[in-house]
Amino acid sequence: MDLNNISSPSFLKQLNKKELEQLSEEIRTFLIEKCSITGGHIGPNLGVVELTIALHRAFNSPEDKLLFDVGHQAYVHKILTGRASQFDTLRQYKGLCGFPKRIESEHDVWETGHSSTSLSAAMGMAAARDVQKKNNYVIPVIGDGALTGGMAMEALNHIGHEKTNMIVILNDNEMSIAPNVGAIHNILGRLRTAPPYHKAKDDVESFLKKIPAIGGKIAGAAERVKDSLKYLVMSGMFFEEMGFTYFGPIDGHDLDVLEKTLATAKNTDGPVIIHVLTKKGKGYTPAETDTVGTWHGTGPYKMETGEFPKSKNQAPGWSKLVADTVTKIAREDEKVVTITPAMPVGSKLTGFAEEFPERFFDVGIAEQHATTMAAGMAADGCKPFLSIYSTFLQRAYDQMLHDISRQNLNVFVGIDRAGLVGADGETHQGVFDIAFLRSMPNMTIMMPKDENEGQHMVKTALSYENGPIAMRYPRGNGLGVPMDETLHTIEIGTWEALREGSDATILTFGTTIPMAEQAAEKLAQNGIQTEIVNARFIKPLDENMLHAIFKSGKPILTIEEAVLQGGFGSAVLEFANDHGYSTAHVKRMGIPDEFIEHGSVDLLLRDIHMTTEQVVEDVTTLVENNKQQAGLKS
Repeated sequence: MDLNNISSPSFLKQLNKKELEQLSEEIRTFLIEKCSITGGHIGPNLGVVELTIALHRAFNSPEDKLLFDVGHQAYVHKILTGRASQFDTLRQYKGLCGFPKRIESEHDVWETGHSSTSLSAAMGMAAARDVQKKNNYVIPVIGDGALTGGMAMEALNHIGHEKTNMIVILNDNEMSIAPNVGAIHNILGRLRTAPPYHKAKDDVESFLKKIPAIGGKIAGAAERVKDSLKYLVMSGMFFEEMGFTYFGPIDGHDLDVLEKTLATAKNTDGPVIIHVLTKKGKGYTPAETDTVGTWHGTGPYKMETGEFPKSKNQAPGWSKLVADTVTKIAREDEKVVTITPAMPVGSKLTGFAEEFPERFFDVGIAEQHATTMAAGMAADGCKPFLSIYSTFLQRAYDQMLHDISRQNLNVFVGIDRAGLVGADGETHQGVFDIAFLRSMPNMTIMMPKDENEGQHMVKTALSYENGPIAMRYPRGNGLGVPMDETLHTIEIGTWEALREGSDATILTFGTTIPMAEQAAEKLAQNGIQTEIVNARFIKPLDENMLHAIFKSGKPILTIEEAVLQGGFGSAVLEFANDHGYSTAHVKRMGIPDEFIEHGSVDLLLRDIHMTTEQVVEDVTTLVENNKQQAGLKS
């Protein structure tokens, strides 16, 4: 079958078993080939081929609402809803999104990039259905890893309480991004190995019916025995106690079993959970045998061997640099501990975990818990390093404010993937952390210009004893600068001038410093001498240096790879206002008031006019306006 010719999933209902099995193999081959070129979440999608086919056969999308939690497993859904021809552009600039996207298709009824949202959204859709007296099905698909998220547990509680008609698909492949942890994972493990509960219960019920009339008391006792069977055949019927009818576990790669179970679920009143066992990476040996999470999401790879192209950049990766520096310090300081919400691989903390297993805590997909746990450890004398992606730190805003900042606790927050991240798009761009952290009292925020300064900032953070401190660092590799052997601390709130200049000042930090330096070279060729300041502390500002700059009368351009509203540039404007520099020329460059789509970072920066050429133009205009104002005054 030519997958490019698919326009709607309705054709699936006409296929026989052999044709469906052939289609499954064709989809797997297609995904392996396409993702080898574009990269993507290959492992999760190879695991849900039969499951997605069965769902689209059993239900009528988009009238029936299929929601994919996180969205890492929505590629098969995209193929079956008519987007196979766009897969050459997957996660590319202006191309097919790697997650469900409502503007892409009417079949994408819910957008996801963060985990554990599907059940709450499904409850909302089911409630809206009931209010409007509709009769469609609502089917959220959630992974066993995402089920550990607190929001998912809140939703389960509410759905079970309301007895809402809903069919929840629990896609259990024993992994999220990395191997799962926690009590929920252990419960599912017992369910995987237990005999099928419903068959056992039905067998007992059949046996009871064959017993001659034995009187009310004995009959009642027999009913209690039947109702208690779940405790005998299975350790902890968690879902049934929450109000769900539980089916499973079933083989997620057996189309016949999937279809029969879905048919039964459709005829069951109230909320249902179908526990489906799948193999992450099924059909592609490198992904199937992955035990650490490497094949959850990848860049391009050699399809024949599964090998990844070696990077030409010999500079250390930012995540590894930070993790290795924390590990180095931990060898000398036994109070240093690390916490990650299910990202030990991405955050490069596996080495720390191996060396200090008793001081490493992977809490699963539970960012709020991770943050308050860090606060608790700090309150009792430890030095916690909370490693968390910028986009996921958003989920722990209240915990950062209420539990860490308010109590002024010494927590070191490593904000990984700060700034634009590219292919994962708007749900993952790490551009909001400055704005939402800067307003928090007691908070210190910093970002290094290169990896050498980065290791010293790690030392600074783990030596700091006056409250929370956050260090932003980008995705990818450093610049390849020489590295100091001995670590030292940096005085909090101090900036450094990287280039002298009498005509204008650029205040920036982190990834945008090279762009500022390139612009300064071009400006010098035009006779404009531009000072460049490494404003490495975003909070607190270097007030001494700012006073000197404003008093010099030089115009200022601030640059940040973060949202402008409430960001670093706003802090500079607030300083100018508070100290009476009302006539100063200040212009801000950064992320505008919009969500940034997926694509290469360079193209995205070009689209929002964050380029060397734009810096040259803005500084030139500032200098000209400043001279005109000075001329009018004279």
